[in-house]
Amino acid sequence: MKIGLNAHLLSDQSGYRSAGIHSYIAHLLRHMPAGAPADWRFQAMVGASSRARFDGVTMSRSRFDTSSAWRRIVWEQFFQARQLRQFDLYHAMAFVAPLYLKAPMVVTVYDLSFLLFPGRLSAARRWYLRNFTALTCRRALRVLAISRSTAKDLSRLLGVNPDKIDVTPLGYDRSVFRPLPATTIEQFVARQGLPARFWLFVGTLEPRKNLAMLLRAYARLPRAQRLPLILVGGKGWMTDDVFATIEREDLKDSVRHIGFVPAAELPLWYNSAEAFLYPSIYEGFGLPVLEAMACGTPVVTADVSSLPEVAGDAGLCLPPEDTEPWTGALGNIEQDLDWREAARERGLDRARRFSWERTAALTLDSYRKALAVRGLPLGGQASGAAPQAQPKDRTLSYSIRVEQELFMNTTVLMRQSRYHSCLSAADFFAGYAPSGSDNCL
Repeated sequence: MKIGLNAHLLSDQSGYRSAGIHSYIAHLLRHMPAGAPADWRFQAMVGASSRARFDGVTMSRSRFDTSSAWRRIVWEQFFQARQLRQFDLYHAMAFVAPLYLKAPMVVTVYDLSFLLFPGRLSAARRWYLRNFTALTCRRALRVLAISRSTAKDLSRLLGVNPDKIDVTPLGYDRSVFRPLPATTIEQFVARQGLPARFWLFVGTLEPRKNLAMLLRAYARLPRAQRLPLILVGGKGWMTDDVFATIEREDLKDSVRHIGFVPAAELPLWYNSAEAFLYPSIYEGFGLPVLEAMACGTPVVTADVSSLPEVAGDAGLCLPPEDTEPWTGALGNIEQDLDWREAARERGLDRARRFSWERTAALTLDSYRKALAVRGLPLGGQASGAAPQAQPKDRTLSYSIRVEQELFMNTTVLMRQSRYHSCLSAADFFAGYAPSGSDNCL
């Protein structure tokens, strides 16, 4: 059994591509071979410059650099697509499969932020993600969603039949995200010039992270109860409201924006904070919440989308649109040591329920379901079940005219990139990774 995995979003560089989606792909490639049947073979397709290697996985590198989005898409949709018939199953690991893929296929969808928050993308980018993701989901034998919230969005917004959606929650690296020794934390705090007590936010600054609301709630606290608030994360889009709120509420002395930090430093930031605040109004999963809990940091987050799935009863979940509950909660947690200690223990216990080994096992189960639909062997022996009909769904119907439009647009891109190195082509496809993919999700 030969399984192909599109792993072009693996990254050797820091930035959004080295965080959420990269982490998902890397951990699946690391853990799936050990849990798969002995006769399954994995082949991961990566860019020409990738140095990644994984035990039990054959790495297939492209003939040219696919680090830029438009080059990757041209490679995936045209050149690489010709090589995919060799696979018994193909895994599109980020939203989209080649338009004319003939091999049986599954796809991972992290979130539908490009539909729910379209202002992040140009009309052309929205068109690409909306149409190609929907078409891929319609053709896929199984659709993998990283949370129940994303699974519901797939059914509600794209009409995907729930019967062919598999929820595969994310994990975290237990050797990295864990409580650290007090001396290590003290040295980090001193090196960074941090206060002994502070609250922390981690994530790209953009509207759906809901920071303006958090800042307004924070400003309503009596000054004596305001612990310094540290914002860790790069500037995304439409950040003016965040910094205007800091100015308007006179918070310059108590709110500090650090900017992007390397992933290796994140456990130090989580461990150093007295509480982690994450008021986001939409997440495909909410990986920072899990990472903070795994480090023993009490969590206050929003009660919407996937966030309650991750936090469970360990975190304090509040409505994201109302400042009053957040102001009250911040005042209480600043004074209530007993709550912080209890939240720390609940968070550590909650985090133990998530692991990349479990994500890999659930993904392999999804592969088995897809292979059963095709009546293919399920690892060493033939399946005794007769081939099953693929579940019908209500995914957006695409006529021959729409598929021709998809083909024509990508053909134009190829012609432009070959003869003109056209900037508009790069801009057209620059939004392949949707908003929020920096933290998965």
